[in-house]
Amino acid sequence: MTIESETVRAGLPPLIGVAALMRRAFAGEDLLPQGEELMARAQQNPHDAHAWLDFSTVLQLTGNRANALAVQAEAIAIQSLYRLPARGPGPGVRLLVIMGPGDLMSNTPVEFLVENSDVALELLYLNADGDWPASVPDHDVMLVAVAESDANQPLLQQLRGAVAHWPRPFINHPAQIAVLSRDGACAALQGVDGLDMPASVRIDRAGLRAIADGENALSAILPDGDFPMIVRPTGSHAGQNLDRMTCATDLLAYLDRVDAERFYIARFVDYRSADGQFRKYRITVIDGQPLLCHAAISSHWMIHYLNAGMAESAAKRAEEADCMAQFETGFALRHAAAIAAITDRLGLAYYGIDCAETSDGKLLIFEVDNAMIVHDMDPPDLYPYKSPAMRKVFTAFRALLERVRQTDAAT
Repeated sequence: MTIESETVRAGLPPLIGVAALMRRAFAGEDLLPQGEELMARAQQNPHDAHAWLDFSTVLQLTGNRANALAVQAEAIAIQSLYRLPARGPGPGVRLLVIMGPGDLMSNTPVEFLVENSDVALELLYLNADGDWPASVPDHDVMLVAVAESDANQPLLQQLRGAVAHWPRPFINHPAQIAVLSRDGACAALQGVDGLDMPASVRIDRAGLRAIADGENALSAILPDGDFPMIVRPTGSHAGQNLDRMTCATDLLAYLDRVDAERFYIARFVDYRSADGQFRKYRITVIDGQPLLCHAAISSHWMIHYLNAGMAESAAKRAEEADCMAQFETGFALRHAAAIAAITDRLGLAYYGIDCAETSDGKLLIFEVDNAMIVHDMDPPDLYPYKSPAMRKVFTAFRALLERVRQTDAAT
């Protein structure tokens, strides 16, 4: 693997990057012309790794994941290191980001955290089964951005050895990231006061079929519940094939339409508020400080911000704005002890949680991850309160980088 190819030396166009391309897609711009331009560049110069990598991003953003990952592999084979210079005044921080191959949810979305800042990024892509560079570019701080997944576990395992004698301070140990599978996080956080995180159990298709056929009792497999339960394929995100099962018959219908081989099952928690609405929060925890990134309100239990109807409801946006304004003295204060315990058990300086509140006041955890997308792309005319909230996130991340760098300087 070449850490840096002739792409940089030849003075070809610089990398556009994920954040810039996603911002355009989020604004409704048609990225197909950009994709055609990048494809033409790559065909004209097969060594133009920037064109290959940006083209991969465009393909992902336009829904062509399989081809996107193939194109990304071409880019990484040409060159493993990609630079995004700081946009703010220097001297700033040089952040080396260890990345793994995969889609937009496979690594910490660090570009969104340092947009328009004085942080220069060195994005280094590594494969568990590929050649690793003999050296890395000089840097002030290193971030392990690789997210937990079955596919990434071998890479995280190799990174454990690599960071043991790393010459610079780093954020997020790969061994601690590796714990963040749905069942791993549940196991790590069991017994935390004020926390409800239903046990998540892995089960194969045959085992799920046995429950559906009545051959095995769900209660014998799921330690903390019976029907209703939720089921989803392992490795799935954003609600893909996530569903609620109220009885064994529901499972039969589910298996007929979902062809995955391995699944997670967990107890369903009815977390409706008194008004009948479900409320789901995305929080980043940076150096132990919880920060609210969004609050989604919906009449359906499976909430994602983009399907919650926030843009269509002034009342929902007003509630979100109030939640953000009162977060430190409200939500964060109510759950301060639980969040502190989560941070202590996980040992991560940067992570995100998707969560809610139960009717008895507990913090209900849906997922813990180091790669949740947080951003400041929402239109300010509809969401004028979002940018101030997100600036708190970005400022906290920059402060984390500085603290880690200064810790190294002090030693």
